[in-house]
Order: sequence, then C-alpha cells, then structure tokens
Amino acid sequence: MKKEYHFYVYITSNYQRTTFYIGFTNNIIRRVIEHKYGFGSEFTKKYELKYLVYFEKYQYVNDAIAREKEIKKWRKEKKIKLIKSVNPKMKDLSKGLFKDYGISDKQIKECVDDLKKNYRSSCHFEPRFYRGEKSIIRDKNI
Repeated sequence: MKKEYHFYVYITSNYQRTTFYIGFTNNIIRRVIEHKYGFGSEFTKKYELKYLVYFEKYQYVNDAIAREKEIKKWRKEKKIKLIKSVNPKMKDLSKGLFKDYGISDKQIKECVDDLKKNYRSSCHFEPRFYRGEKSIIRDKNI
C-alpha cells in the first residue's frame, strides 16, 4: 500500500498577535512543538512566535509550497483576515491539535527532550485525520 503524505502551511504568532510567521512542514505536530519550545528559526525565537493560529493541510507538496509563497507575499492585514476567517479570536490551536492527534503531555516532553539532545531528532508523529472543528483546518486537494 502506498504511503499517504500530508503537507501543511501554517501561521504562528506572538502572544500579542502582532507578528506572524508563515511556514511549511510535513509534520505539523513536531513543527509546532519546535516553535513552542524555541527550536524554530532565529526569527521565531526572537519574536516568540510560538502560538499556532492557522494551518492548512495539502496532499501535494508543490501545492503547499506554492500556497506558503503566496501567503508570505501578502500584507499583514490580509494574513489577519485569513486567520480570522477560521479562527476569529486568533486563539492558539496547538492544544486542540495535540488532543485531536492523541498526543499526550508526556509525549510532548519526550519530544522536547529529544530535540534538546539532537535537533532534527527522531521526534516524529504520524499524521492522522484531524477530527477538530472543520472551520479550523482547510484540507486542500484531499
């Protein structure tokens, strides 16, 4: 059976929701943990962009990369409008995401410990179907 891949375009923000980072990943859980615990880029660490406020899921890598590039070109106001279209209060979606993927606090801690020892570690979570609010995740091409 052929392995099914998922690719994500996501937006993280700081606590005040004044600065945003648009990213792309094939493992949304690991990437969110990296941002939350300071393993992201220097930009995300500097501005404390550790709150997941938006994400989209894609089946095809080229579609996800194109979408990331598209959103990165937008003005801040347009990005906020996109986020608020599915997350009006711009709340942090990570706890719900972890819960819906069945990721425990213990697993998160183990992943963080592993990342501290070896960035780009074996910390890997198999993506499963997201069972959360349909308005929060936008499945593209699936």
